[in-house]
Amino acid sequence: MAEQHTLEPDDHAPTTGWVGASVLRKEDARHLDGKGMFVADVIIPRTREIAFVRSNMAHATLIGVTKPEGHAHQVFTAADLGEIDHLTAGPEIAAFRNTVYPPLAEGRVRFAGQTVAMCVAGSRAEAEDLADQVGVDLDPLAVVIDAVDAMKPGAAKVYDSWQDGAFMTSAVKGGDVKAARGKAKFSVRRQFKMARQTCNSLEGRGVLAYYDRRLDELVVYMSTQGPHVMRMALAQCLKIPEHKLRVIAPDVGGGFGGKNRLTPEEIAVVALARQVDYPVRWIEDRREHILASAHAREHWYDITLHADAEGTFLGLEGEVYVDAGAYSLWPVGAFAEASMAARNLPGPYRIQDLEIRNFTVATNKAPLGPYRGVARPGACFVIERMVDELAHEMGIDPMDLRQRNIVTAAELPYTTVGEMVLDTGDYPASLRGAIELINSDAVRARQKQGEPDGRRIGLGFAFYTEQSGHGTAEWTRRKSRVVPGYESCVTRMMPDGTVLLLVGIQSHGQGMETTLAQIAAHELGLKPAQVQVRHGDTGISPFGFGTFASRSIVMAGGAVAKSSRQLADKLRAIGAKLLQCAPEDTTLADGQVMSGSGGVSFAEIGRAAHVRSELLPEDVDPVLEEFATYEPSVSGGAFSYATHAAVVAVDPDTGSVELLDYAVCEDCGTMINPLIVDGQVMGGVTQGIGTALFEEIPYDEQGQPLATTLAEYLLPCASELPRIRVKHLVTPSTFTEYGVKGVGEGGAIAPPGAIVNAISDAFKETGAFFNTTPCTPRRIVAALDAARDAHSSHEVGA
Repeated sequence: MAEQHTLEPDDHAPTTGWVGASVLRKEDARHLDGKGMFVADVIIPRTREIAFVRSNMAHATLIGVTKPEGHAHQVFTAADLGEIDHLTAGPEIAAFRNTVYPPLAEGRVRFAGQTVAMCVAGSRAEAEDLADQVGVDLDPLAVVIDAVDAMKPGAAKVYDSWQDGAFMTSAVKGGDVKAARGKAKFSVRRQFKMARQTCNSLEGRGVLAYYDRRLDELVVYMSTQGPHVMRMALAQCLKIPEHKLRVIAPDVGGGFGGKNRLTPEEIAVVALARQVDYPVRWIEDRREHILASAHAREHWYDITLHADAEGTFLGLEGEVYVDAGAYSLWPVGAFAEASMAARNLPGPYRIQDLEIRNFTVATNKAPLGPYRGVARPGACFVIERMVDELAHEMGIDPMDLRQRNIVTAAELPYTTVGEMVLDTGDYPASLRGAIELINSDAVRARQKQGEPDGRRIGLGFAFYTEQSGHGTAEWTRRKSRVVPGYESCVTRMMPDGTVLLLVGIQSHGQGMETTLAQIAAHELGLKPAQVQVRHGDTGISPFGFGTFASRSIVMAGGAVAKSSRQLADKLRAIGAKLLQCAPEDTTLADGQVMSGSGGVSFAEIGRAAHVRSELLPEDVDPVLEEFATYEPSVSGGAFSYATHAAVVAVDPDTGSVELLDYAVCEDCGTMINPLIVDGQVMGGVTQGIGTALFEEIPYDEQGQPLATTLAEYLLPCASELPRIRVKHLVTPSTFTEYGVKGVGEGGAIAPPGAIVNAISDAFKETGAFFNTTPCTPRRIVAALDAARDAHSSHEVGA
């Protein structure tokens, strides 16, 4: 459990009601009792299991597929799936090069692990045995594995018709970088690399599909973050009317962005379900997940930071390369990664001039998709490392340099040179809170004293800002094919006075069933236990875009608040009629409409509205149900932020790193449920620790991934985690319901910057440069050896 602190609470923050209460999560009860239902738990009679045949080459011409004798009816290739409309993935920008990503390979394979055929049998083991017997004839082609090299003249290409290797090339510019360069006393140039990862949610992808003859509809159970959007895509892809396609997301065991894209396996399974008279199911195993699910994070940066003699930041310039893999995933592809990284590079600093060229590059690897933080972990890692590198070059404390350049509360709202509008907050207070929580004076004293075992102590900090709950204008600016500008809710009171919420978002671990119930209870004068939340079924829920981009509490929470208030007005009108008073003289509390000393229960009102309509006011319709959509009044989004601080102990001989302490001072505006906020922060930090120290999918020269199981792909476990302590600033947003800001992604953004800065701090006098995540023991030792060799060469040269 995090230690919870609140600094300088705002007078406008709610202090009564269910908003702000640390309620235990409603959904945990079924999971702790083993009563959850995931796709793998759904039992439909006669279901057959699917195993995919996958390419063992990274780039090759597909000559043909040979089906095992006597089993041809159990093996399906692209030609067997019928007509499929390959959806265009990527922005509506002419300069973006779209690609066709077939559910089963057609003519060519472009990464090791791409689906080639699918096998159906009574069990997964039998299907896998059958897959082993399928012959795949491949003629190898040149392999592209490095995004930077892929953009050099004469380099091999993933797509023959392209003039170069990029899906898209663009630039983010602001101010006058040439002038900043001319005024600079210090210009620090560094290169950085963030390694390729995958999401590794507890539950992998999964899909079960069958034809319901009674309802004349195709039913699809899918582990997804957005069932309504997936229904829309599958209907277009397979040319099925949407009213004959029902997508159900039962319990979803994590997503982190990876389940927010339509993937070929899902299309293939649903396409097959149209043709056979039995249900079919595919459950992703861990090797498939690491090999071929949406990958993330692989960025390369070449950046120069300019500053004057006092350390005032002047400008940033350089290049960003994003390795997008072989295909674009519907709907938006990977185009946003590079431009988002460039726009977020200035962070919360007063940098006036910016020029970043960015390249989204095709390689023979699994496609890039969104993962918790989307581009910002790389941008944060780079700018925060650059701040420390500049401080080391100037010979000053990195904290002093940050304090000189951070945007102050008096300057907010502040438009960064990357055109991000930082709305409310106090960034210096966040830095002070982290310094206090980590006890930096004690850490510095320990550094000077030295460790008995010879390890080196380091202290590192990193800021992040997180754009959350952004609406129509932001997505339109990005030229997105799907514009998720709003969310919707139906608030329905039952005849007994309890409430059912129908929402379009999809909870996959965020506690939305609890927080949304708290909001409705807050507005209606109920207890959260009297509110039930239903989501994840396109057959009953209103249309919504799902859960991603730290948007759900802003968007869905706003829709719940709005529809609940509409219902509250109706309850007051009915209650006033029954109490023989004016609606404006009533209040809602404890499950009643009250006026003076009298009251009428919601159960009585529910009965009147549903089965005794003669008791209703003449201008009030029967049935207690209200629908609302919600979008924040400012479409650019509310900005959460935090300062992270890390203390490490590093063995200079082995490079092993121990995290001794970790602190976060964050501001996500008004907290609906502080307990859930703490869980989101700590979960995000844990994933950020994985990015900083452990997680990586390297590839060899033939495009073969070298980490395809959890024996090679390392994840942080309990033994690697420090105590994570959290302080909360509360600065409500001025344009969202209750002043909330998103919190889902923030915890994962800053840890690479904070932890690698701490490692660098431990060895700052050596001149070693730590430029790659994960910062593994091998890389730490190599950096120290390189610094030692450079120092020796300098002495010899002198």
